[in-house]
Formats: sequence, structure tokens, C-alpha cells
Amino acid sequence: MKKKKVVDTVILVIAAALLLFGIPKYVMERVIVDGPSMENTLQDGDNILVEKVTRYFGALDRFDIVVFYPDEESKETGGRYYIKRIIGLPGETVLIEGNDIFINGERLDESFGATDMGHAGIAERSVVLGEKEYFVLGDNRDISKDSRSESVGVVPLSRMEGKLVLRIFPFSKFGTVNE
Repeated sequence: MKKKKVVDTVILVIAAALLLFGIPKYVMERVIVDGPSMENTLQDGDNILVEKVTRYFGALDRFDIVVFYPDEESKETGGRYYIKRIIGLPGETVLIEGNDIFINGERLDESFGATDMGHAGIAERSVVLGEKEYFVLGDNRDISKDSRSESVGVVPLSRMEGKLVLRIFPFSKFGTVNE
């Protein structure tokens, strides 16, 4: 009887540890917005929940807000992450002229950009996305460091952490984010 109790306790502790550490690593995690690059959609200090399962099935869509690491080192160390909006999908060609974004030669009809584009960066010339690559922009485009920047560039699926599903703080804005 005592042996069974010990085994049950060990199983319970292992299950609790898997839930405690497994859910944030593989299923869902709270992330804090750092900076104004996603204003007016997200504000500095907002707490959001990011689900991490969709990326495994390649089910990321245009205009999804995603969390990703800007480079492999950041991903490996759990360092700095970025929060941006997907604009270009795998296999597409992205070109920016002024404040207009063109996907495969067609002007993209979107109104997420809170400010003028400022600069086209690498998208001044056509950017052809690979099979598992995404082009992302911040909503506050004049100050956002995103795929236009050579230091960020296109984002491979392997560096995607997940996509926003819910804003949990501030409580006055609790709920889904209008995308």
C-alpha cells in the first residue's frame, strides 16, 4: 500500500511538472508587448496569449499577429522576440512602393499601418519568399523594425514562436484583438 502511494505521488509530480513547463513551451504562453511598433493594435506593456500549435501545421495566415525570434541565437537562448503582423506568405513576392504593399503584383488592401511606411527597406525591390518564409510588418510602420530591415529580413517558420489569440491585460481591453 505504501509503495503504491509513493508511485502515485511520483506520477502526480511528473504530471504537474509536464503541465507547468510543457504548456508554456509547446502549447500557449503569456508574452508582454515591449515597445510601440504594433500601435494602435497593441500597446507597450499589453499582455497577450500566444498559441504555439498552429505553426506546426503551417496554418499561419495573412494578417495574423505573430511572435518570432529575429535570429537563431535569440531563439536558442530565449532572448529578444518581436511581435509583428504577417503580410507576405510562403511563395509570394512582396514589393513596397511608398505606402503601398504589393503581393504578387497586386496592391494589398489593408489598413493596419498606423503611420506612413517611412522606408521600403529590402522590399524596395521584389522579395521572393521561400517555401517556409514570411514577410512581417509592425502596425506602427514608421518606427517598426521588421522584415524591411536587413537585420530581421524574411522570417522562416523555424523562428516563429506562435500567434496571438487573446489580450489578457490590461483588463479593460481583455479579449481578442481586432485583426
